[in-house]
Amino acid sequence: MAGHHNDRNDSSQMKTLLQPEELCKNCKKDKIEQEKEQNSKDVTSEASCSSSSSFPSSSSSSTSSRPSGNGDVRDRHVERDEPVPTQRQDDAPSCCQLDDLKRLPQCQSKLGRLAFSGSHTVLVDVLAFNQRAGLRPLKGRDLWHSNFVKMPCSSHSVTIVKSPIFKNPTQTSRWEVISKNLGGLAKKTSVDVDDVAEAIMKYNQKYKDKWSFDALASFVKAVPKTENYFDTLFPKIAALALKLPDYVKKAIPLLQRGHTSSITLSQVQISCLLANAFFCTFPHRNTSTPNSEYHNYPTINFSSLFGIWSDRKKEKLRAIMHYFKVVTDEHTKPKGLVTFERRYLRDTDKPDWKSSKSTMPKLFVSCGDIETEGEGMLQVDFASSWIGGGVLGSGLVQEEILFLMNPELIVSRLFTEKLGDSECLIITGSQQFSGYCGFSDTFEWAGPRDDHHRRDDWDRLQRQILAIDALHFKHRRDQYTLNNVTRELDKAYCGFKSHGHSEPDIATGKWGCGAFNGDPQLKAVIQLMAAAKANRGVAFFTFRDEHLKQGLEQIYNLLVKEGITVGKLYGLLKNFCAEQRSDGFHLDLFEFIKNSVRCSRSLL
Repeated sequence: MAGHHNDRNDSSQMKTLLQPEELCKNCKKDKIEQEKEQNSKDVTSEASCSSSSSFPSSSSSSTSSRPSGNGDVRDRHVERDEPVPTQRQDDAPSCCQLDDLKRLPQCQSKLGRLAFSGSHTVLVDVLAFNQRAGLRPLKGRDLWHSNFVKMPCSSHSVTIVKSPIFKNPTQTSRWEVISKNLGGLAKKTSVDVDDVAEAIMKYNQKYKDKWSFDALASFVKAVPKTENYFDTLFPKIAALALKLPDYVKKAIPLLQRGHTSSITLSQVQISCLLANAFFCTFPHRNTSTPNSEYHNYPTINFSSLFGIWSDRKKEKLRAIMHYFKVVTDEHTKPKGLVTFERRYLRDTDKPDWKSSKSTMPKLFVSCGDIETEGEGMLQVDFASSWIGGGVLGSGLVQEEILFLMNPELIVSRLFTEKLGDSECLIITGSQQFSGYCGFSDTFEWAGPRDDHHRRDDWDRLQRQILAIDALHFKHRRDQYTLNNVTRELDKAYCGFKSHGHSEPDIATGKWGCGAFNGDPQLKAVIQLMAAAKANRGVAFFTFRDEHLKQGLEQIYNLLVKEGITVGKLYGLLKNFCAEQRSDGFHLDLFEFIKNSVRCSRSLL
């Protein structure tokens, strides 16, 4: 899928550190400098939320310190046709504290018993689970159908093999060939990369001259002997892959465009599916040409990860191999459930943005990062429409890093069709196996991480990740149309929309910026509007962008004090887009809003 997303870099984010005690060499110096800067900037940063006299221009490349926003909580949320009172307490900060936002598990609603439905497929035995009899695979039928994942162990999966006995090639069960070759690896105590490559090519002969295992071979050579356990791990991964017929007995439906549907499966089942992806066993999934069967789905087999060597591939493989080390150990393998839910926002459910009376939601702003400070919230994955982006290729920005730290997310590529404009994917229960530091070319795997999240009533870890894809603008000016703004509002609202009375607030940031050319100020305002309509608070993380932090705090303060509704703000964005495209220079959105509000006030 390289042509779709492998080199995506859709956010100019900071080097993120999940484990402060495990700093990589690229981050130690930065951390010391940040701590020095923090002491001298705390007073200025704390005052920025209550100031309304200065609106600095936002920049997406600032690398300042990491103060937290502060201020009183704004509890009132309006969505009805009534006059909105104007607030004029200029000395009262509007941003809330981080602790004022809702998180899991505190806001967890009662789930009830695990159940399947026409739109929710459960791959474990529901009766046994509800009776606390363990996680047993649900029995079902093998379906070789366009609406389901075509499994490597299906009786319909065949391959052509050349026989030394018969002149003509013969057709045989592909799973038999896979079982023979992976079974040979599983019986060994030590397996090298050449053995792995030879086994994979036995049932993928069509790609004999196209696939390379250079990255995998170079990786094994590059890792010091003290950390190099891969020769004994390869047989364990092979043995795990071969358990597929025992672990997944029911057909897996595809999460297709235009439908809201979900799949719940066990972490053990996910590990088995990913072991098969590692050994490239999934049929019909090795090409993304326009006429191929799965052209509208991401790749799942690991062949592209094993190809051309790079330092990025080294760090990716360190994370992936650690995951397999954990899940192939009987003492450490996870034993919970994970749910993947595709949501589709129908046209009838899209808000009438220009008429909305919703006012601004609670807002916390920080120069920090989503993963640490946003723990327990609905964490936004700045996604590619091809879920996972370039995680199996050369991509290494926010989404790819997220998938490497939580490798169970990768299995979503097996069954999730490319996201449409009114769709999102929400994953509940994925486990974080690793820590990291750095970003893109400075990314480094920072060792194992123990995930201490509690589990809900369905044995899912209380972590929710929301994948929403922003538009990719070839030219920055293209985003300044009302159609594009509305598309981004609908996309964000699709993910933010509540489906219960007690759901966590949203942890997000510079969604769709960087190489996607999104305007950080515009994207921040869009997400605020969508969250307001969804009646959820926002923790916005600017990834060291101090200018954006201060500007967002101050414009939010103005919007709150003036009682600006979502509908009013939508009208301001309409005017802003018109002026932005008519003028020959770039306009600052925050300055435009400030001047427009002041002008309206002067006319009263």
